[in-house]
Amino acid sequence: MRPLTIGTLAKASGVHLETVRYYERIGLMPKPSRTASNYRNFGPEHVERLCFIRRAREIGFSIDEIKELLALAEPGRASCAEVQTLTAVHLDEVRAKIADLRRLEAILAGALERCLAEPAPTCAVLDMLASPRPS
Repeated sequence: MRPLTIGTLAKASGVHLETVRYYERIGLMPKPSRTASNYRNFGPEHVERLCFIRRAREIGFSIDEIKELLALAEPGRASCAEVQTLTAVHLDEVRAKIADLRRLEAILAGALERCLAEPAPTCAVLDMLASPRPS
């Protein structure tokens, strides 16, 4: 297979070109070989890795977590238990965010309901935002 340019790699993996460069800088993507004219030469392994990173980012894994997952995905690693632990922690974080969003939804819905229900000179949403947070 012919080496890929960075633009072709970005398109093949569904990741923005600048994101590829960023992932290279922070060490998520290995440095590719270069041509005599200093162009990067990417291969199918780069597309595969970049797709892995993109999918992990889509489901909310952090850069550090992705680094761990990539290390655990290396050949010869008996990693299923470690991946399970990392995923369980991430799932707990997702569930906590969902709970926070549900609380936020209830607060906003209540404020909006009060705003629509009361023809008052003040706005319930603005009042809620201006009031100190309960402890």
